[in-house]
Amino acid sequence: MKILLYSTLILSSFSLQEDPSRMFVAEDFEVSLWAETPMFYNPTNMDVDAKGRIWITEAVEYRDFNNKPDGRFNFKDKGDRVVILEDTNQDGKADKSTVFVQDIDLKAPLGIAVIGNKVIVSAAPHVLIYTDENQDDKPDKKEIFLKGFGGFDHDHSLHSFIATPYGKYLFNVGNAGPHTVIDKSGWTLRSGSMYTGGTPYNKENSGNRKSDDGRVWVGGLALEIGSDATELKVLAHNFRNSYEIAMDSFGNMWQNDNDDQVIACRSSWLMEGSDAGYFSKDGTRSWQGDRRPGQDIFSAHWHSEDPGVLQVGDKTGAGSPTGVMVYEGDAFGQKYQGMFLSCEAGRNVVFGYLNKPKAAGFEMKRFDLLSSLQSSEEHYIWNENVENNKSKWFRPSDAATGTDGSIFVADWYDPVVGGHAMKDKEGYGRIYRITPKSKKLKTPSYDFNTVGGLLEVLKSPAINVRNVGFEKLKTKGPSVIPKVLTLMEDTNPYIKARAVWLLASLGKEGKAAVEKILYFSDGELQIAAFRALKKLGEPMEEYSVKLLKTVSAGLIREIAISMRDVQYEKCKNILLSLSKEFKKEDTYLLTALGIGIDRKKDLFYVDFKKTLPENPLFYSESQSAILWEIHPQQAINNLVLRANSVRLTATQRKEAITSIAFINSRLAVNSMINLTKSSLNDVSSQAQYWVNFRKSNDWQNLIDWKIMEKQTLTVSQKNMIKYKNEILLDKTSKNKKALLIEKLALDGYGGRLLLVEAVNGKLPNSVKEMVNLHIFNNKDLSIRSMASDYFKRPGGRSLSLDLALNMPSDKVKGKEVFVTNCQNCHKIGTEGADIGPDLTLIKNKYDKNALLDAIINPSANLAFGYEPWLFTTSQDSYFGFLIADGQNIVIKDLLGKLTTLKAKDVKSRTQQKNSLMPDPSTLQIKEKDLSDLAGFLLSL
Repeated sequence: MKILLYSTLILSSFSLQEDPSRMFVAEDFEVSLWAETPMFYNPTNMDVDAKGRIWITEAVEYRDFNNKPDGRFNFKDKGDRVVILEDTNQDGKADKSTVFVQDIDLKAPLGIAVIGNKVIVSAAPHVLIYTDENQDDKPDKKEIFLKGFGGFDHDHSLHSFIATPYGKYLFNVGNAGPHTVIDKSGWTLRSGSMYTGGTPYNKENSGNRKSDDGRVWVGGLALEIGSDATELKVLAHNFRNSYEIAMDSFGNMWQNDNDDQVIACRSSWLMEGSDAGYFSKDGTRSWQGDRRPGQDIFSAHWHSEDPGVLQVGDKTGAGSPTGVMVYEGDAFGQKYQGMFLSCEAGRNVVFGYLNKPKAAGFEMKRFDLLSSLQSSEEHYIWNENVENNKSKWFRPSDAATGTDGSIFVADWYDPVVGGHAMKDKEGYGRIYRITPKSKKLKTPSYDFNTVGGLLEVLKSPAINVRNVGFEKLKTKGPSVIPKVLTLMEDTNPYIKARAVWLLASLGKEGKAAVEKILYFSDGELQIAAFRALKKLGEPMEEYSVKLLKTVSAGLIREIAISMRDVQYEKCKNILLSLSKEFKKEDTYLLTALGIGIDRKKDLFYVDFKKTLPENPLFYSESQSAILWEIHPQQAINNLVLRANSVRLTATQRKEAITSIAFINSRLAVNSMINLTKSSLNDVSSQAQYWVNFRKSNDWQNLIDWKIMEKQTLTVSQKNMIKYKNEILLDKTSKNKKALLIEKLALDGYGGRLLLVEAVNGKLPNSVKEMVNLHIFNNKDLSIRSMASDYFKRPGGRSLSLDLALNMPSDKVKGKEVFVTNCQNCHKIGTEGADIGPDLTLIKNKYDKNALLDAIINPSANLAFGYEPWLFTTSQDSYFGFLIADGQNIVIKDLLGKLTTLKAKDVKSRTQQKNSLMPDPSTLQIKEKDLSDLAGFLLSL
């Protein structure tokens, strides 16, 4: 929804030739070009210091394995840099650039935080701290703050730190694990998932790893740690690749997240303790592996129909979201205080959100704050003259608030984003400065020596600057409480919230002041007080009992979350009271209840059952939703009654069946097997799905599953094995070999046998030359595609991307090309198959150049989940997409068929180089056909 109009700024000072050179900014704002290359290169992240200077992490050394041979500007293996930029004459443009450090240990660093004289740089596998003890803008000391993170030289790795309003550091990591991190107190984080790939270094990872808190954390993580590197704690998990976490002064966390599916990106408020739903609960299965019959891609992608998963805030669609921030300054007026910004590098835009509490969560209203395109709609319009369409080279990588209240946006600037590649060989980058319209902002000068000066530092709109004021005021103890309390009169609510956190750290008197705020305030300030007391380690059940009757939905949520690690007998009345208050439509509160009940669900159910109607068919929607969320084993019999009742709707029955499917017990398995015999078709079909699915993962060891008899080989398959053996014998004549090879190469089973032999290096060159003549005509598309890794295409020619790019597009003919060649694997809307990625909104992700490249070179940048694998057992070989990897391996072939293999039975596993998507030349597609196809896809 458009809620703001746009003004245009012509930026005549660009060093690159752009036509037109312009940026669009929301109506209440102005934008100017503040700095550009050669003052710095390829900015990935930035922060602001107390002098108002901008600190930049560069990534010139980004992905050398893909980019270095192409003649691109580089630092010749000296490592990447941290650069300081400054506007010394306050004319609104940087005029000084200082290299703070260049370090071989900095390989495409993705995060920076400047906190006092410490500069924290995130560069997997390490978090490095450089200390400038004499303030000469050169590091005097370098230390490893934390180590053991996965994702070296990978986008899905270690991201930036920020200081929280209570003094600890908040940071995040992506899903390029595994992460094995030991904090200074000895506490160990162990997390991972099935995700590998992206770089040559990301070869091994695994889910179901248990940390020292006894929990299994998977995927991307939001983490908290003390400034002394102790008290490492997971705040939320199971993202794909959240680039940054933002926290406002009330303690609310915000993030974005992305994936290669063109509909999958999201921006969300992040609940403490929550599961964001990218992988299965143990991280061993992808969303493709868990997708249920009839489930739409977005719901399956984030497991949003599974219990215990946080609701998605805003579905942003295609893109590559990057840096985030919360704006808390006064410069733009009260309307924009608390504005959440999300940089969307894939869509050439910085999204702004004006978020408001709604029930136990938030309503997120999005608008385009800054873009190189006139509106979001322009993202869907393709300009075929790609080389001159520099407006789509704007790739915002991060945003930060200056000490003067302005907003800075870093621009990576490149024709591509993602895929571990870059095509701008100059390493060009830009920084924009956004200010209120017709208003000049002045950089303040801070006084760090007096209480009054430190209070002004605490009020700074720059998040890591105000932490210095917080820490220095905290050391002064209770004597500063009267002056801190004056902040409660400030008109800026975020400054009031900072005062609450500071008071909580000032001893008994400060704590008493926070308790008063808790009992006599409301809204977000009351929530901040509750959170501040919880961070002190106070027994929150005592506060909660007093608050239950008079609190907001948001505080009810926080009370529920705070009960997670409380002994059941101490919190059961609170949890039961909250369950009575819950209404089904408040999905955030449902998630919070699940977090609070946690491992106490069996104990909770005994008491909760007493509040339920005796007849399970009379449960209210809210009561049944709670059972779905916590799915206790003792409820199975009642859930079975609901699942098999004609008196309930199909939706209600489905909820009960799904509840049973997430209970890991023998009774759940047997109950689901019995439901497969239901006379209700919807019940029996769903139960059959769950039985077949769960026996390969969570239920595999709960009962003795009937061992399936080995499939009897057909006569044709036996012949293929015979032929394969014969062609490997020296005594077989050349003519006979040629005849047998043709039969093998054209047969589905025979082609797979040839591939297995080729993988194992057992085919002589003379045999491979004969196979070359026929294998690319095999009726099995996967065999044709895989053959490219081991055999040479006879007469195959390379298609010219440049030629296709410069040909006009006929979208009508392009549709014919799609229906004929693509629809068997890809979906557009409701038409087609969902074996490969959905192409409905592919125009949001690719321009014509990038789309043609993906079609002509489908193996160049394989999306996670679509890497082809070859598995061999003693009996057979299997090709397809790996969608689950644990004790059981699940493979999906190009017909959508799922095959489950026992990991112990697999003799070899090889990730193939080539995509299962065929080379267009094998389909007799020419450059004009490709141009037409691209025109059709980009016109949807």
